[in-house]
Amino acid sequence: MISDAALRGYLLEESLAWLLRSSGYRLLVHQDQDPVELVNDGNTLLVRGRGAKHQVDTLGEFPFTPAFSMPVRLFLEAKYNKDSCGLEVVRNAHGVIHDVNENFMTRPGTTRPRQRYQYSYALFSANGFADDAQEYALAHQISLVDLSGASFAWLLGLIGAAASSLESAQRYLPRSGSFPVMGMRAELRRILGTSPAQLLPSATLGEGRFKGRASAIVGEFADVLQRRSEAELLLGFPSAPFILPLAADDHRDFLGYAMDRPDHLVRIRRRGTGAAAEWTVSPADAP
Repeated sequence: MISDAALRGYLLEESLAWLLRSSGYRLLVHQDQDPVELVNDGNTLLVRGRGAKHQVDTLGEFPFTPAFSMPVRLFLEAKYNKDSCGLEVVRNAHGVIHDVNENFMTRPGTTRPRQRYQYSYALFSANGFADDAQEYALAHQISLVDLSGASFAWLLGLIGAAASSLESAQRYLPRSGSFPVMGMRAELRRILGTSPAQLLPSATLGEGRFKGRASAIVGEFADVLQRRSEAELLLGFPSAPFILPLAADDHRDFLGYAMDRPDHLVRIRRRGTGAAAEWTVSPADAP
C-alpha cells in the first residue's frame, strides 16, 4: 500500500514537469536524449556529476542559449511535506548542482572537450521553507518556490483530492499487488505530453476495477491541470539566478501585454499577512 503523502509528492512532481514544459523548456526524461550526461537506473533518471551520479525529479533544458554562455538546464525538486522544507534539503541541492557543474572532461578517446551545460536548481515546497533554508539558498543561488500561498491553493487542493482518491482505489488491487507508481506516472506523461511517446515507461495502471478507477482519477486530474493553464501557472525567469512563479488572471492577456510592451513600469504590492502573504505585480498605468 502506498501512502497519501507519497502520492501527493508524485503528483506534484508530474505537475511541475508539465509547468516547466509549458514555460518553454524541453524536458529530459531518458538517457537516449543525452547519453553523455544522463543515465537511467531502472525508471530513475540520473545526471552525471564529477564525483557521483545524481537522481533528478524533473530536468528541463532551455531551448535558447544566452550569448556568451552555455546551454541552461534546470533541476526541479518537489517537496510535499507537512512541515516546512529544512536546511538539509537545500544543502543537498547545493551539493548536487556544484558537483554536476564541475563535471568537465574530454570525450573518450579524444582531447576534445565535451558539451558543457550550466545547471541550476529550483526547490518547490507545498509548505514553505525554514528561515535557515532560505538564507542558505539565497547565499548559494538556489531558487526556492513556496506553493503555500493563496494563488496555488487550487493546485495543492487538486493534488490532495487526486491522491486521496487514488489511495482509496487501492482496495481494488489484488491482495499481492502493489500500487503501480510508474504506470500512474506514465499515464500522466502521456496525457500531458511531458515525455516523447517512444520514451514513455512500459508500465501500466494494472487491470480490472483498479485500472478503471485509477484511469478516471488520473484523466480528471490532467484535464483540470490543462484547463487551468488558460488562467494560471507561469514560470518567470528574470536576469537573476531565481525563478518567479506567476499566477496570472489570464495568461494569454498577460503574455500579449508583455509582447506589446517588452519594457514597461510595474507596480508591486504586498497582499495578505504572515506566511500566506504574496506579492502582486501589475502595470504602473493600470487603474
